[in-house]
Amino acid sequence: MSAQEVISPVNVKARRELGIQPGDTVRVMQKIQEKGKTRLQAFEGLVISIKHGRQAGGTFTVRKVASGVGVEKTFPLYSPLIDQIEIVKRTKVRRAKLYYIREKASKEIRRSMRNAYMVGDSIESDIKEKEQEAKAAEEAEQRKAEEAEAAAKAKEEEEKKKQEEEAAKEAKAEPEAAKEGSAEAPAEETEEKK
Repeated sequence: MSAQEVISPVNVKARRELGIQPGDTVRVMQKIQEKGKTRLQAFEGLVISIKHGRQAGGTFTVRKVASGVGVEKTFPLYSPLIDQIEIVKRTKVRRAKLYYIREKASKEIRRSMRNAYMVGDSIESDIKEKEQEAKAAEEAEQRKAEEAEAAAKAKEEEEKKKQEEEAAKEAKAEPEAAKEGSAEAPAEETEEKK
């Protein structure tokens, strides 16, 4: 019997020797066709299971958390729609199937949500305190500005009153001086005539 030769667009030997294991963090570059164009989309996550090993129908399941939601995708190992499989990180695990990660992740999310709620309350109270302090500071600045304006107006009014009083005194002094001067002039003339 001769060995069968596999004709595939995928490099089967390279995929077989890649050696993906549960616990690996992998980046799978998947070909996606949209409107006649082909683009690559990366899916990076934790390998939680491998089924059927390196056989022709072998698959591996990758889990990632996207926007707080757990997403799992099962990829055929030898799929021609997978352009590249890159092992980002290797982790030593003691299980063949890491399905417990689902529950662990949900517990962590619940815990983080509980903490976030508590933190949210303290953050809101901090924000309210800061807003109140800012309002108080603005009001104090406004009061100071109003007091300064009032003091400036009072000084201007006092200066105007002083100027008016001085002008009134000068106005009174001028006619009196004119009367005294006119009264003295005829007296002088009368004295000169004598």
